[in-house]
Amino acid sequence: MMRMKTKPTAATFNGGCEPVAREWELRPGGMLVQKRHPDSDQITIPPAPTIRVKVKYGSIYHQININSQATFGELKKMLTGPTGLHHKDQKLIYKDKERDSNVFLDMVGVKDKSKMALMEDPISQEKRLMEMRKNAKMEKASKSISEISFEVDRLAGQVSAYESIISKGGKVNEKDVVNLIELLMNQLLKLDGIMADGDVKLQRKMQVRRVQKYVETLDMLKIKNSMPDNNGGGEMEMQSQHKHTNGQRVAPIQERYYNQQQQQSSAADGVVVTTKWETFDSFPALVPVPSTSTSTANNSISPPKFPWEFFD
Repeated sequence: MMRMKTKPTAATFNGGCEPVAREWELRPGGMLVQKRHPDSDQITIPPAPTIRVKVKYGSIYHQININSQATFGELKKMLTGPTGLHHKDQKLIYKDKERDSNVFLDMVGVKDKSKMALMEDPISQEKRLMEMRKNAKMEKASKSISEISFEVDRLAGQVSAYESIISKGGKVNEKDVVNLIELLMNQLLKLDGIMADGDVKLQRKMQVRRVQKYVETLDMLKIKNSMPDNNGGGEMEMQSQHKHTNGQRVAPIQERYYNQQQQQSSAADGVVVTTKWETFDSFPALVPVPSTSTSTANNSISPPKFPWEFFD
């Protein structure tokens, strides 16, 4: 872009007396125009004047210097120091009408040396005190939940340790498990006694669910810890079944057959082997039956007798 200066002309005189040099620039289309300066587009706005207002509070007048375009809320904040009232507890009266904190001073005609009255608003003060109590209560509840959460974190480490031992087949003292459950239940009672709203209530609910989960885990671990070893129980059961099949106990139908043989062999002296054929609807297993007849002479034991049966 090409720039050039021109000689002063009649159109370039400042007030028609002194010539003023102007800069020109060539646009891409070939048009020669006067160069614009960035500062020439800015519009300077003069600052708003500062006014002095008189505010009466009780029997005392307070003079406040403030911008004429400020709001009544800003004026209330400036009056907090001289009057000792919180800006939310103040009520400004201008021209016999209470003014809202968002209203601008110049919009309602407040000028220099204007007068207005300041009054204490008991309703706003009560609301502010209630809000302060509520915030303090929520802060205390949040702190209590944080302390309980820290304690639950410590107890959760013990729950994980017991779970690891029992899951690997180990045993722990049942009293330790019961004591840990009681400690968690105490934390649960503390959480139930906390009254909260909003985010604090959500935090309390999350901690309650967390503690309940740990208690349920410990209940399952307690049951598993009290159960005997599976391998030992299986061996005892197998030994019991082995004794049952070694002839210690026989079926009632077999006992009846043994009694008949004993009656036939009771009259004979010596070893008597008898055989009786019977037919049964069922299929009982062949069980060796020890002989009850003994020889009076040599006190010898007769060989075992087997029940022979016909099967369909």
